[in-house]
Amino acid sequence: MKYIKATLQIIALYGFVLIGNWLQDFLHLPLPGSIIGLLVLLVALSMKVFRLEWVESGSYFLLSYLPLYFIPATVGVMKYGHVFAGKGLLLIPITMISTFLTMWISSIISQFLANKSVKKEEVSCK
Repeated sequence: MKYIKATLQIIALYGFVLIGNWLQDFLHLPLPGSIIGLLVLLVALSMKVFRLEWVESGSYFLLSYLPLYFIPATVGVMKYGHVFAGKGLLLIPITMISTFLTMWISSIISQFLANKSVKKEEVSCK
């Protein structure tokens, strides 16, 4: 029964992707339809129009297989190694700097949101 539930939830998630693709085509938006679909899902979850329980186990199933989706990109990089061969030493500091910036900006944003949440709870408790 849990496999049927996960399958139906994955179909619901795919429905949001289809809605995003349709919106992208209809409104001629410069974003990919899958991203628009995720934004529609985020809005639906935030407004409590769509409940998290309706997609939770299906999304956990997809997340458990997420590393497999990166294999084609890795193979593509390996296939075109000659493109990166001349600039290999330059790519190392670029990768390190971009990783550091991503971690730093993510930590600033998460701290800001955590502080905002704490302040909101303090106001609601008073």
